[in-house]
Amino acid sequence: MTAKKHVAVLMGGWSAEREVSLVSGAAVCKAIEELGHRLTAIDVQRDTIGILQALTMQAGGKPDVVFNALHGRGGEDGCIQGLLEFIGIPYTHSGVMASAAAMDKPLTKRIVGTYGVRCAEGAVVTRDDIVKNGYPLPPPFVIKPTNEGSSVGVKVIQKGDNLDIVEEDSWIYGECVLIEKYIPGHELTVALLGNKGQARALAVTELRPHQGFYDYTAKYTDGKTDHLLPAPVPADVYDASLRMAETAYTALNCQGAARIDIRWDDSLPGTKGLYFLELNTQPGLTPLSLVPEQAAYLHMSFSELIAWMLEHPTCPA
Repeated sequence: MTAKKHVAVLMGGWSAEREVSLVSGAAVCKAIEELGHRLTAIDVQRDTIGILQALTMQAGGKPDVVFNALHGRGGEDGCIQGLLEFIGIPYTHSGVMASAAAMDKPLTKRIVGTYGVRCAEGAVVTRDDIVKNGYPLPPPFVIKPTNEGSSVGVKVIQKGDNLDIVEEDSWIYGECVLIEKYIPGHELTVALLGNKGQARALAVTELRPHQGFYDYTAKYTDGKTDHLLPAPVPADVYDASLRMAETAYTALNCQGAARIDIRWDDSLPGTKGLYFLELNTQPGLTPLSLVPEQAAYLHMSFSELIAWMLEHPTCPA
């Protein structure tokens, strides 16, 4: 029987994904209580002293482990991980370096590319570069912030679309912009559970939004996207997607749960149309999230998934 622990759940935060994090955190808190652990839930604000006080003084002292249910900047990019390392509390998901690297999309592509993972063609440019010289690729292409998750700020630009988007005041994601060649075809995703850099890819899901692409709304609004599990793709494409996910996970030295996103251009032969997009070290745990869905497909309940994650934390050196 697993020993009962004092578990602190970090959720909320101040990123663009705050509301999603609160939903993930609420689901995690419920599971932790069902598992019989002692729970301290912390709605994280941008206040280092407040976070330290909550972790070391609330409910009778430091927890045995922190469940990091934060998403986006601050909680997913190595910042909160560094704080937890400093005060010596084990925490779920990946460590400082893997978290920071995975949150930086261009850096992620450079790292996984050295392991033979095929990535979409792209370039990082500044908004000023775009104003002076135009875009580095002809449409269709994809505009992405370099360090946001959940498809926040992502735009697909087709021929004839407005090209002034990064010049407008509505662009709030910094001066650097990632421009990638648009890969037509299918949206695939693979969830992983791993320990000490060794990963097990769970399954492949194909995501079919009812309109547009798999953006923030399609991800978190019930009824907007069909999840096809297992993905109805050829066996060689399915297996290659699993291997691509495990290679990327290992390349970044991830820990615990993660998820990678892939595009598959089925007009190309065999597995040549598979392209890595990005790796998420803090995948969502909402009712519409993909990691719990793939775990359930393999007969692992949500509570069992949370228990596994608590038993495989990143431990400070």
